[in-house]
Amino acid sequence: MSPRRDPVTTLARLAADLGVSFLPAGHQELLRSITEAARRLFEAGACSIALLTDDGAELQFITASGAGADAVTEMRIPAGQGIAGWVVMSGQAIAVDDVAQDPRFAATVAQATGYVPRSILAMPLETARRVLGVIEVLDRAEHRAATNRDMELLGVFAAQAALAIESSTVFNDLGRFLLEAWAGASTDTDLADRLRRHASTAPQPRKDMAEIAGLFYELGQSSASERRLAARVLREVLAYTRDRSTGDDD
Repeated sequence: MSPRRDPVTTLARLAADLGVSFLPAGHQELLRSITEAARRLFEAGACSIALLTDDGAELQFITASGAGADAVTEMRIPAGQGIAGWVVMSGQAIAVDDVAQDPRFAATVAQATGYVPRSILAMPLETARRVLGVIEVLDRAEHRAATNRDMELLGVFAAQAALAIESSTVFNDLGRFLLEAWAGASTDTDLADRLRRHASTAPQPRKDMAEIAGLFYELGQSSASERRLAARVLREVLAYTRDRSTGDDD
């Protein structure tokens, strides 16, 4: 089989040529930087980010900064538990100045980390399509009632984290569809055909993602100049959709 028809060669070339264009550099490092920057800005005891699992049943803390960070990272809790769970389920931000007086506070979870906060600011991480998780700031330096300014600042960090997570998820989904199709293709079956069949039968949103994966695969067999042109066109389309979305919000 020639390198042009070899799925492994094509996928490797596609990842090398286009991967950097679509995958945020240092995804995990970026999220850690976001939590650390938020913790320092608020002069807080700790800051963490938790994401919903694929089935939506649990929240998993994927990164944290400050007190109890090592213990809370990778911890999982039921999606509706605690203040973090309430924020994710309701899609609303919240400021709790005395967690001991709030029945939503999951004291046993906090105790398991060795750090029990007095106050919490929490903001959902969300895109136009869905809620991804939650960012929490624990024990900001000035123990006073939270202001609208506090929530606006936390919202900036939440928006950056949501963008990084969503971008990485899209890239990973595309890669998964390419590999699923490759695994299901026989030696005499074209991978692009397999992806097209997968796109025709898969439910939404997998249908759209499989179709995009198929287009990326075919793009991987094009010349370098054609791939660069396609990447430039895609960036222009994304910029247009973002501008239109911003205009609709105004």
